[in-house]
Amino acid sequence: MLAGLRRLEYRGYDSAGIAVVDGGAVDFRKKAGKIANLAADLEANPLPVSSTAIGHTRWATHGPPTDANSHPHVVKRAAVVHNGIIENFAVLRAGLEKEGEQFLSETDSEVAAHLLERELSSGSNLVQAMRDVVSQLEGAFTLVAVDAQDPDRIVAARRNSPLVVGVGDGEYFLASDVAAFIEHTRDAIELGQDQVVELTPEGVHVTGFDGSPAKTRDFHIDWDLAAAEKQGYDWFMRKEIFEQPKAVSDTLLGRLNERGELMLDELHISPEVLRRVNKIVIVACGTAFYAGLVAKYAIEHWTRIPCEVELASEFRYRDPIIDPMTLVVTISQSGETADTLMAIRHAREQQAKVIAICNTNGATIPRESDAVIYTHAGPEIGVASTKGFTTQVVACYLLGLYLAQVRGMKYGDEIGAILTELDAMPAHMQWVLDNRQPVLDLAEELKDAPSVLFLGRHVGYPVALEGALKLKELAYIHAEGFAAGELKHGPIALVSKGLPMFVVVPPPGRDQLRDKVISNIAEVRARGARTIVLAEAGDDDARANADTFLELPKVSTLLQPLVSTVPLQIFACELATLLGHDVDQPRNLAKSVTVE
Repeated sequence: MLAGLRRLEYRGYDSAGIAVVDGGAVDFRKKAGKIANLAADLEANPLPVSSTAIGHTRWATHGPPTDANSHPHVVKRAAVVHNGIIENFAVLRAGLEKEGEQFLSETDSEVAAHLLERELSSGSNLVQAMRDVVSQLEGAFTLVAVDAQDPDRIVAARRNSPLVVGVGDGEYFLASDVAAFIEHTRDAIELGQDQVVELTPEGVHVTGFDGSPAKTRDFHIDWDLAAAEKQGYDWFMRKEIFEQPKAVSDTLLGRLNERGELMLDELHISPEVLRRVNKIVIVACGTAFYAGLVAKYAIEHWTRIPCEVELASEFRYRDPIIDPMTLVVTISQSGETADTLMAIRHAREQQAKVIAICNTNGATIPRESDAVIYTHAGPEIGVASTKGFTTQVVACYLLGLYLAQVRGMKYGDEIGAILTELDAMPAHMQWVLDNRQPVLDLAEELKDAPSVLFLGRHVGYPVALEGALKLKELAYIHAEGFAAGELKHGPIALVSKGLPMFVVVPPPGRDQLRDKVISNIAEVRARGARTIVLAEAGDDDARANADTFLELPKVSTLLQPLVSTVPLQIFACELATLLGHDVDQPRNLAKSVTVE
């Protein structure tokens, strides 16, 4: 249990706990803070040996990280762990307190434990008790429970929150991510929405919330435990930065058929339907949203289809214009992002077709979409996304080229030429990684900077946004990304003597854009900014305006984000390391935001 929780600590690390069933009672330990605190408590106060256990690592929603608010929540014979938010918990808690129930925590989760114990005490078995409890709950939740009087059974329920079953040799696992049990088995069962799963020594039984038979899907995890370990790196994030060349190669692997045509095997939407599309809407959050902004430039350029990019958290609340001629593209590394999932459901209610770009096999978002393009990036443990971003961008390029192919907007040799350049990108990214020393030196020089600005134009604008986000996430300093053309419309007022400003310069192939950005560099430098310029090797005009010049390989404009983002990732990771921060688990953040 402890090893599994450690592999899930990237999902939440405010507190952790474990409960076991032993001798007709539930015994448990739980501690605020990192899992190391729980491990120390377990060493000092060991739990009894048991073959039935539940554990949890928390990202606080209701109530601060304290021992009392940690999971599991134990009420007499029932123990419960919970991911998500129970939206009607206040009403339920008030009713339970009126009946005389005593609460020990400030969490919404404890409500479920009290409800479950009440059902068990009235004579229900654990499965029926779970069904009765979830019928009373509103919101997003995964609940996992044990009953002290039924020691060979674990029961769980899921609604809008991830849960997967691991099937081992005479042993069974439940987890929010396969990483928790990958040491023991790579065979798994994908659970659907509103399902209850029961684990016993005899096997796995899945039903709907109403007790009806439920459909599931078996799948095999195609990466091993080593992929989820640090392998000598100080941080998972640094390891994942260095994995990007291979991750991009894997995203591109096997995309051409024997006729040299681009094929997306996971894309089960007919070419006829794609030819009728008259608008594309990309929906995502955070870093995935910035990948979508890059995609907009490429998709519109290659397909001539209007393309909008929406924040998933805003999408369905602004009454978007979506119809059966709209193609909605959702981007989510985990495939469990709650805002994005709700956007998918809204789009499908409007009869739009939905394509998911995702890294996680068996996740909810690809399962509820019409089609999926998997990025095949392998596990990303660091909370701040790196290879997730670059592989999402590549998947968007592939989608754009495929749409251009089926709609006849590009000849085969044109698509082939772009794919050939994409195939060369891993080598270009490796060159950036191999020549990282100037970026590391820059982090040392700027570790005391109170603020950093980022400028970019065209596809360099979302790169600037992503560079600023990484610095905010990891170093906890003020950082902003701006469109370079907006500089004189307000942001230039922030420029002061010595202010570090990263500027992404387009390749010389886009001379008008490039010249304008170089003029922007001159403007901020004249006002005292320290200019850190990312530009193509050999761009002497850009170098002449740089206090620090970071060379990029020669690539076409649309593909430049794959190389220009990497130095900004390295910079943020190194600066946070120098400041003594936990790079893999930044404060207040969780890897997968599974509640709205």
